[in-house]
Amino acid sequence: MKINFLVFLIITLCIACKKTDEPVIQPTPAITALNCSSTTVSNAPLTGIEYAGTITVPYEGGNGAKYAQGSPVSSTGVVGLTAVLQAGTLTNSSGNLSYSISGIASAAGTAAFDINFGTQSCTLNLAVTQNDTTQYGIPFQYVPDRHDATIYQVNIRAFSTQGGLQGVTARLDSIRALGVNVLYLMPTYPVGSLNGVNSPYCVKDYRAVNPEFGNLADLRNLVDIAHDLNMSVILDWVANHTSWDNAWITTHKDWYQQDASGHIVSPPGTGWNDVAQLNFANADMRHEMIESMKYWVFAANVDGFRCDYANGPPAYFWKQAIDSLRNISTHKLLLLAEGDRSDLFADGFDFTFGFNFYGKLKNIFKNNQAVTGLDNSNNSEFANASNGQQVVRYLTNHDVNSSDGTALDLFGGKEGSMAAFVVVAYMKGVPMIYNGQEVGFPSRITFPFTSVNINWTLNPDITADYKKVIAFRNESEAIRRGQLTSYSTADICAFTKTEGADIVFVASNLRNAAKSLTLPASVANSTWTDALSGNAVATTSQIDLGGYGYVVLKR
Repeated sequence: MKINFLVFLIITLCIACKKTDEPVIQPTPAITALNCSSTTVSNAPLTGIEYAGTITVPYEGGNGAKYAQGSPVSSTGVVGLTAVLQAGTLTNSSGNLSYSISGIASAAGTAAFDINFGTQSCTLNLAVTQNDTTQYGIPFQYVPDRHDATIYQVNIRAFSTQGGLQGVTARLDSIRALGVNVLYLMPTYPVGSLNGVNSPYCVKDYRAVNPEFGNLADLRNLVDIAHDLNMSVILDWVANHTSWDNAWITTHKDWYQQDASGHIVSPPGTGWNDVAQLNFANADMRHEMIESMKYWVFAANVDGFRCDYANGPPAYFWKQAIDSLRNISTHKLLLLAEGDRSDLFADGFDFTFGFNFYGKLKNIFKNNQAVTGLDNSNNSEFANASNGQQVVRYLTNHDVNSSDGTALDLFGGKEGSMAAFVVVAYMKGVPMIYNGQEVGFPSRITFPFTSVNINWTLNPDITADYKKVIAFRNESEAIRRGQLTSYSTADICAFTKTEGADIVFVASNLRNAAKSLTLPASVANSTWTDALSGNAVATTSQIDLGGYGYVVLKR
């Protein structure tokens, strides 16, 4: 009897051991109900724009099992979208399944997805909204490459006695005649008045035209004519802050940065008390800001943006905004950062601002600093550039014209400012001209830019020189794309630009006194063509330049 009991015990233990060695079988994921009528959508898709969103679908009766990512489900009705179930773990009761939705919706209406989970199925309906506007006009097909841009800044308030957008439109032929191919309009939006100082950079409504300047029809007409003249048009975009009477202040207080007491604040450390600082940690604000930028691409057919105070908003906002704008497949957009922060090129901007180069150039004239300092600016400002990204170079713009003086004031009058412009246009980067610069307008256009209008009849000789300099830039691959080799001295900015077999030599005397330059072996004792006059030039071992004299040679 004892033996039989012992045998029974051994057999039982062996069976138990065998059971523990067997793998644990995971339960099949199962639910008892799937509710497609109570979904939550992260953001609504718009027609014609790349969409990425999430929909959560409630379920009942989960069994706690893990489930894998699902297979793509294509939309019906409105086609072009795809839903994919994201992997997760069911609860033991009710919960939500998460579907990622992506693609470009073909039309407004309802995109339907027939989804199933285990034995449960339902039809998930996603409303697709018509874009704020259908595309106005035909997207411009001749937007220049980064290297090829020559930018012209328009301060609408000062531009003409006629005033507004119509006043700018009336002179587009003259702007194009300079050789310009990118027109940059300062802010065109309604200006806030609460706590305001009449700044164009105090935006009351991101999706409206300032009635001071006209209306949407006027802006569209300006863009149409600019395109007919083979010029792109970019708008000034103020992303960092709004006016205090922008509707967002009352409808979305959480879209703004607040102090410990819950009060909305101005941009910290700036003294800009007329504007309210936006809160970029708020995803809804970022989304609406980006949608407002897209609005103008479609509503007015513009070709990009100059982004004001780009050093202010965080890198993750610019990356999100630029990625979204680049997804508008019908448009090639130019994006210019008015900033010099190290991440801006990586964020996706085509251009950054040459603050350092401008400062160095100004100090060469004002404080007799060495011209060779420009080489350092080239190295530092292009340090993070890739794939042809460029730095914008300038003698003046609305900020420095108001605060520092005109190009004539800062760069040695007519002769000195032309010598400086040759450097800006040819050395490295892309040039920007501020309205009135090309006629040597002698008066500052001081903030808020309402005190003076440009006299366009002045100094036709200066205008002719600007046209010559820009015309050669436009024709020369070496200037726009060539390899820079600097031969600058303390007084003369000298360099070659080489692209293939084409070589250009530039020497510009930035002193108001005669100076000489020993020519490099690659330039000396050879025959060239004067790029601005067409005359043949035989070089020797040295070149002599009068005060503010310059020479541009090609071969």
